[in-house]
Amino acid sequence: MSSAVSSPTRTIRIASRKSQLALVQTHWVQGEFQKLYPDYAFEVVTMTTQGDNILDVALAKIGDKGLFTKELELSMLRQDTDFAVHSLKDLPTHLPEGLMLGTITEREDPADALVVHPKFSSYQIDTLPPGTVIGTSSLRRLAQLRYHFPHLEFKDVRGNLNTRLQKLDAGEYDALILAAAGLTRLNFSDRIHQVIPSEISLHAVGQGALGIECRSDDPDILAILKGLEHQPTAFRCLAERSFLRELEGGCQVPIGVNTAIAGDQLTLTGMVASLDGQRLIKDEVVGAATSAEALGAALAEKLKAQGAQEILAEIFAAVRADVVH
Repeated sequence: MSSAVSSPTRTIRIASRKSQLALVQTHWVQGEFQKLYPDYAFEVVTMTTQGDNILDVALAKIGDKGLFTKELELSMLRQDTDFAVHSLKDLPTHLPEGLMLGTITEREDPADALVVHPKFSSYQIDTLPPGTVIGTSSLRRLAQLRYHFPHLEFKDVRGNLNTRLQKLDAGEYDALILAAAGLTRLNFSDRIHQVIPSEISLHAVGQGALGIECRSDDPDILAILKGLEHQPTAFRCLAERSFLRELEGGCQVPIGVNTAIAGDQLTLTGMVASLDGQRLIKDEVVGAATSAEALGAALAEKLKAQGAQEILAEIFAAVRADVVH
């Protein structure tokens, strides 16, 4: 497989955020490529992004245009690094000129998870008592949970996973909603109290998968990256990203998805909800997995016909007016 690279002495530089989860993910990618291409050196280059530096403001109020990716992308465009490892849910659907999504890795469980303070250990998401304080920084989770459970209270939470869990254990929150994949990758799967059914919370676009971004004019690197591609995950995530792109939404808006592949057929479910949880539009499409991006666009059109754009316009206005919660 090493024939994909023109020079057997080349050191390949991987851009990564410095966060704990980012480094766990990047080092996994580094190790996998080292096994695939043992004749080449893979070096991790870490950097801090804008999203890592701003910890006291709700993400939705900042915007998400490259919030966790811009610095990594600039390093690739300067040719300081060769590719970047991202949580795919953080990677915008419109990439800078000269860059492309090179590969998508096999997905962890993309579901959301309920993590509770010990005093709530006898409850599930649908039995939590009125007034239970749920911590989440995601408008997608917030809107869906408000729709299903208007009797619960919600409070923004930021910081890395350890910080959030410490806040929960200290009693600042009664429960948190977090990505099951992140908990698993950081060896906190024992903190997952309940995997939340997709009927209650559709997950974020790309959640649970890693997206590896590279320069579009570097065929040698692209050939290497394809060694780690997981085709079923790629079909699912390309459908999800196309759906998000057609709705002109970002990763900080209440848009949720779920995908499944059976044989050569892909089912894509999508949702748009209002911030107050009063309105939720959901629909699905089924078609050939090889037409993943067309399916995503088709589902976006179905939701637009049901009023999705009006809901999103109201959300963008609320975010600009700083009245997210």
